[in-house]
Amino acid sequence: MKKLLSRLDGLGRFAENAALIILLGGMIILAVGQIILREVFATGFIWVDPLIKLMVLWLAMVGSVAACRDDRHIRIDALSHILPDGLVKITRIVVDIFAALVCGVIAWHTYRYLQLEIEFDDRLLIDVPAWWVHVIVPVAFLLASYRFFVLVARQIITWAVGQEPEKTE
Repeated sequence: MKKLLSRLDGLGRFAENAALIILLGGMIILAVGQIILREVFATGFIWVDPLIKLMVLWLAMVGSVAACRDDRHIRIDALSHILPDGLVKITRIVVDIFAALVCGVIAWHTYRYLQLEIEFDDRLLIDVPAWWVHVIVPVAFLLASYRFFVLVARQIITWAVGQEPEKTE
């Protein structure tokens, strides 16, 4: 079972990293190409600018899931310098549970918004259904919620066993 979970985690890491590379590379190529077309040839594609904006959304969402995966997300850590180690571990678990719940609520409400987009048949770019593009938001928040719960489980297990959590690179 542990081997299967390890392989699934590796596959998820590969997919997230590949998506980040493809999105960032595509954004750079499209932006540079659009600049060259505008400055050199006085033309351009009307759909490139909105596409780059949507790629930024996807990059931010996939990047946030990848940050949660490695516990490298933004964290306000004011109390860890004041509290004893045991209390810091407890507050970190509570905060991560809260973050998981908030991400879950956001995922639910963005899913409901997505249903409205489907119902109203909103369109983006060149007649692409808007929900196809915006589906990343509920999926990313759901995955972030899952990642936070996994972090909490790891923290509880390693705390109970009495060893430091293993770092994943």
